[in-house]
Amino acid sequence: MNLPFSENLTTNKLASSFANTSATYKFYWLIAIIELVENGQKNIKKRDIFSRMISNSWYTVNYFHVSFGKQDLIQKAVQNILKFESLPIDIKKENLISILENSRKIETSKSLEHFNLNVPHWFLSPWFPKIKNENDSNYKKRIYSSSQNFENGCLYGLYDEFIVINPIWINYLKLNAKILKDFCYWNLSLFLQSRNPNVPDIPNKLIKPATRNTLTKQRTNYWNIVFKELGSVNCIFTDNKLRIDNFAIDHFIPHAFVSHDLVWNLIPIDKSFNCSKSDRLPPIDKYFDKFFNLQKTAFEIIYNENPKNKLIEDYLTIFPQLKSVNDFEYLRYKESIQPLITIAHNNGFSYIND
Repeated sequence: MNLPFSENLTTNKLASSFANTSATYKFYWLIAIIELVENGQKNIKKRDIFSRMISNSWYTVNYFHVSFGKQDLIQKAVQNILKFESLPIDIKKENLISILENSRKIETSKSLEHFNLNVPHWFLSPWFPKIKNENDSNYKKRIYSSSQNFENGCLYGLYDEFIVINPIWINYLKLNAKILKDFCYWNLSLFLQSRNPNVPDIPNKLIKPATRNTLTKQRTNYWNIVFKELGSVNCIFTDNKLRIDNFAIDHFIPHAFVSHDLVWNLIPIDKSFNCSKSDRLPPIDKYFDKFFNLQKTAFEIIYNENPKNKLIEDYLTIFPQLKSVNDFEYLRYKESIQPLITIAHNNGFSYIND
């Protein structure tokens, strides 16, 4: 994916800002700047940028548990601010930004201010190559001084508390805001996927969805049919008897990890337990057999009633050759589920009994 071309701007320098990236801060720094320019700002407080860097990465870190790398400043700041401010994971972005911009808590201010050490001037390094034998302190001073005159057509001028967008870049940023943000997220997804090779669907874990998909289709066209046939089903977690008018549909492996609603990962459970389970993982040795037996029974009922039921196709990711209940194999199912639970736990998801 390439940046929009401009004859008058050093877009090649902007693109090369992401070369040799070892952390996520450059991606989130530029996304925040673009958002603020879209809002009509030209002289932008650094704290406002840092606050948006945190808010834009908040859901990826706290809900989806995507790893940014052990040394990543943003991931650490997000995790720390969650505790410092006692905030909910699902806080609205606008509310989070407001809190971060105005918080007087010393710990929060320090977490945000830490980005000022290197982020603002290192982003401009393509416009100001380092001179041989130049130490980091002098290099930083040179970028600050030179950028204030917009030398080499750099994106912004640097000051202690704020940045000033180079006037020649403003229209470009506004007109191409969506493409530029897509460029950032595309490169960010490649960066994070390389650090989370076994985590599914990284691109869809970078932005909090406006709403979660409902499971009405899976309930109406699949599990309700099962309940009508069986009358009742025992919850695999509580053993409480569930009836068609009193059950919740839940993801066996949390949605926050798999990021899909395929029926092979959905199970009817006790409503009260669903509230307490949240995004915790089911220990495979304790719950998989019950899960498998109910899934197999449900599949057999649905297949016998209507083998063309579209939701049956969801199982093809587990059983590519699925043609009858005989192909619904215990070991293959378990070997598909178990690694996902292990990886999710390694990424920070806790078990039900933890």
